[in-house]
Amino acid sequence: MDRDGVINEDRQDYVKGWEEFRFIKGVHQALKQLNQAGVLVVVITNQAAIGKKKITEAELKIIHTHMLKAINKTGGNIVRVYYCPHHPDAHCRCRKPRIGLLKKAAQELSLDLSKSIFIGDTLKDIQAGNRAGCRTILVQTGQGQESLKKIMAGQTKIKPDWVCDSLPSATPLILDYLQK
Repeated sequence: MDRDGVINEDRQDYVKGWEEFRFIKGVHQALKQLNQAGVLVVVITNQAAIGKKKITEAELKIIHTHMLKAINKTGGNIVRVYYCPHHPDAHCRCRKPRIGLLKKAAQELSLDLSKSIFIGDTLKDIQAGNRAGCRTILVQTGQGQESLKKIMAGQTKIKPDWVCDSLPSATPLILDYLQK
């Protein structure tokens, strides 16, 4: 899953420190439910704030350390966080909608992407999930409502498999799908 807009509130000026990080309501419980059902949760996130020199990789690692501790404290678990630190103009292989980080996660964690679900709030997230062969869920938190408007207006050919209000509302769907 993506981070900003899925796990935490998205900010136009980027999350630059732990004090700016705000969990989306219900995310802790959703992650706990997914973990209790044996779902391996992995985060794949673009973090252009590093490439734009707004934060350092060390500062991002502090944010992620606090995020993981807070999630673990409530019974959830994120197995690993993969992030693209590059500027959007760098044309790297790891920045979504490219699938370099999804492939890396699949290789390192022995994941079958065709049996995985990628959750995001942007068209780039959904496009990356689709390209990697995952099922996809567009959540309406973060930039999700704007992304859905573009889909509904026919401004893009990118389509998610499902649309849900948030990660918590997507959790029953995910658990049902994975049990089949």
